[in-house]
Amino acid sequence: MIAVVGRIFDREGVGPGYVLFDDRGRVVERGKEGTLGLTPHRVVRGAVLPLMCNGHTHLGDAIWGREPPHPPLAEVVRPPHGLKHRLLASTPRNEKVEAMRETLRGMEGGGTGGTLDFREESVDGIAELEEAGRDLPLHLFTLGRPRNIQDPEEVGRVLTRADGLGLSAYKDLPPDGLERAAHEAARRGKFLALHASEDEREAIDPILALKPSLLVHLTMASEPDLERVRDAGVAVAFCPRSNALFGRIPPLHWAEKLGIPFLLGTDNVMFNLPDLFREMEFAYVASRLHHAAVTPETIVRSVFVNPWELIRKPEMAEVQPGHRALALRIPLRDLPYEVVARATVGDIISPIPV
Repeated sequence: MIAVVGRIFDREGVGPGYVLFDDRGRVVERGKEGTLGLTPHRVVRGAVLPLMCNGHTHLGDAIWGREPPHPPLAEVVRPPHGLKHRLLASTPRNEKVEAMRETLRGMEGGGTGGTLDFREESVDGIAELEEAGRDLPLHLFTLGRPRNIQDPEEVGRVLTRADGLGLSAYKDLPPDGLERAAHEAARRGKFLALHASEDEREAIDPILALKPSLLVHLTMASEPDLERVRDAGVAVAFCPRSNALFGRIPPLHWAEKLGIPFLLGTDNVMFNLPDLFREMEFAYVASRLHHAAVTPETIVRSVFVNPWELIRKPEMAEVQPGHRALALRIPLRDLPYEVVARATVGDIISPIPV
């Protein structure tokens, strides 16, 4: 066993203490600093947090593996004829599954315990992701996308297999089919998530009328739009690095000011490695660059706490016996800042005795 003594950060906040881990990385005991009773194999000074949860991914396009293209965003990702969708349609199933599995292995080794993934290609795509994640210790919260949202039977099949719907923008979809799909998701108690105001501002009221659980991007949203989102109690996932590739800045500062408990996501794997340490650092530094600073604690919560609460797994945002947790060998004077601006995968403390 290994004991990490120093600071603990979870949904209850930050404070001193110790955490005793077994050799599988699960918490055996949590206690106050200075009260460690059992004798572990080694004692390390550091910080312990819940596992990270990625607030927005598209794992299917992990097959790309080249520099992201430079054309307008719509030409790359808009269904059904964007570059990404042509790529998905032309790639053999086994190659997509293996690329996703390798990506998931990297995420798990980098301290991520779950992800909210928008999985294209209807039920076939959901099955590919399930196969890719088989036997891996990751919580895959799958948001499926029907090929034809106006086909109620296909929408029903997707909702039966997935945790909800993960759709393109409101402006890209037929309103009648979208409204029926939203109603069916709500009837089944499933999530509805949409991209919104990513490359141009969209009217927010028709989107909110669908009663979504999650909106992604909102880079072109106005402050009144964000106020409406807050008042509706809808969560938001921001993707700073992905947005930056196409010259856009997510409104993290306004979300924090308005009290919107946002998530951070790494977005398309064809754009970015799904490394949440990189995402947190970029989000923080970019916010200061644009004179719209976001506090480190808000960013930490957007990765370690808010996503778990959104998907109704608040226990995953707690450091408690029986749970896996993330231990980092980092300075402890200003823990949120160290996690956001300095921590890397290389700081993860292995639970295996050496």
